[in-house]
Amino acid sequence: MDVTGRTSDGGSVRALSPTQDVPSFLVGLIGSGIGPSLTPAMHETEAAELGRRLVYRRIDLDAWDLPASSVGELVRSAPRYGFDGLNITHPCKQLVLPHLDELTPDAAALGAVNTVVFDGERAVGHNTDWSAFARSLELGLPTVPRERVVLLGAGGAGAAVAHALMTAGVRDLSVVDTAQDRASGLVRDLAERFPGHRCEAAPPSEVGGLLTRADGLVNATPAGMAQHPAPPVSPELLRPHLWVADVVYRPLRTALLAEAEGIGCATLDGGGMAVFQAAQALELITGMVPDHDRMMAHFAAVARG
Repeated sequence: MDVTGRTSDGGSVRALSPTQDVPSFLVGLIGSGIGPSLTPAMHETEAAELGRRLVYRRIDLDAWDLPASSVGELVRSAPRYGFDGLNITHPCKQLVLPHLDELTPDAAALGAVNTVVFDGERAVGHNTDWSAFARSLELGLPTVPRERVVLLGAGGAGAAVAHALMTAGVRDLSVVDTAQDRASGLVRDLAERFPGHRCEAAPPSEVGGLLTRADGLVNATPAGMAQHPAPPVSPELLRPHLWVADVVYRPLRTALLAEAEGIGCATLDGGGMAVFQAAQALELITGMVPDHDRMMAHFAAVARG
C-alpha cells in the first residue's frame, strides 16, 4: 500500500500520513505462477486497517525464469534486502526445508513450510496451511461424513491437508499422486502420526474406484488454477453423494467445483483456507493480530469482483 491508501488489488483503505512514525514491514511470496495471488492484497490491506505500513512483493520464479531449487538462495538473500518474512507456495514448500535454521513442530511433522519468519539472521519455518484448511472445513462443511476421503496431491499442500483431515476425524484416507514415491512417503508419515487410521497411496488410475466408496474428495494440486484450468479428475467420476473441496482459490469456483455443484455435491472452495493461512502468517511475521472477519470480507469482495 502507498500513502494514498491504494492497495495491490486496486482497492483503498484508510491512508497513512507520510510523517507518521509507525513500524513498517516488507514481506514476499516465493512460488511459480503467482501473479493472480490475492495474498499480497490481504496482507497489505489488513496491515493498513491496523494502522501499519506493509509492502508485499511477489517473487515469481516463472517471471524470473528461475528453477524451484533457487528458493534456498532467495530465502538466504531476503533478510539482507530488508524482508521481515516470506510466504512460500508451490512448488517450493518442501524444497525450502534444508535452507531453514529452524522448523516449528508442525512444519517439521508435515515436512512442508508455507511461512518463513526472520529472527535476526535465523530463518524459522512455519506451516499455517493445515490449521487453515481444518478451520475452513469445519466452518464450510461442518456436518458432512468424514469416514473415507480421497486426497489428490502429496506435495506441500497435500501434506498439510492430509494432517488436517486426520485431525478432523477422517479414518480412511487414500492419497493419490502422479509421483507414487511421494504419495507413499506421505502415507508412511501419516501412519506414524495417526496410529489406528488407515492410509494408502494410490495411482491416478485407481481414482474412479476409490471415489465410489468415498465420502469426500479434496484437490490439493495446482489443477484448476488459471495456469492449469483442467479439473484434476474426470467429471464422470464424481457422484452426488460426494462432498468436494478444493484448495485452489484463483479462480474461486474451479472447474472441479463447478462440475461437482452441477450434480448436487456439497462443495468447499479454497477461499477460507487462503484467508486463514494468510491471517496466521501475518500475525507470525508482524506480531499484529488481524481481524479474520474483516479479512474474509475483503477477500470475498476482491475474489468475486
